[in-house]
Amino acid sequence: MPSDTRTRIQAVARELFVQQGIQNTSLRQISERLGITKPALYYHFSSRDDLVRSIVEPLVEDIERFLRGRAPGGEPRVLLDDYFELIWRHREVIVMMVRDLTTLGHLDLGTRMFEWRRELIARLLGPDLTTAQQIRATVALGGMSDCAVEFAHLPLEEVKPTAVEAAAVVLGL
Repeated sequence: MPSDTRTRIQAVARELFVQQGIQNTSLRQISERLGITKPALYYHFSSRDDLVRSIVEPLVEDIERFLRGRAPGGEPRVLLDDYFELIWRHREVIVMMVRDLTTLGHLDLGTRMFEWRRELIARLLGPDLTTAQQIRATVALGGMSDCAVEFAHLPLEEVKPTAVEAAAVVLGL
């Protein structure tokens, strides 16, 4: 069970990372915002990368759990619907990662994200797809992610139906 201080550090770091970017946010800024010393912060996180990894890990775990729990051949619209809710829950972390793409490389997330997308596309449409189907699926899933980020200030109920419907249309569902 994470400590309250650890959780507070993650919340403040996430906020600053989204606002300023990961590389532009120092551990000193995080500790000052929290009113704790840098050594106290280092007690919980050995480095900025360790802190970033702790913030990104719930997204990674949720995506992997989501994919494990889906058999190929399921109802595509339900999959799109559930996937949108997943990315919506983690939209701040996605903004944080997109704002500082170099972090994806440092944490080896870029390759994993493409693997997840390929696996999700296979679950949506099957394994043997034409290039055109793969492109449409990439546009559909990427567009849903972009909507979760771009329209994060709106209520889920306002964004989700349109984003999922647009993805379904692109996929020809």
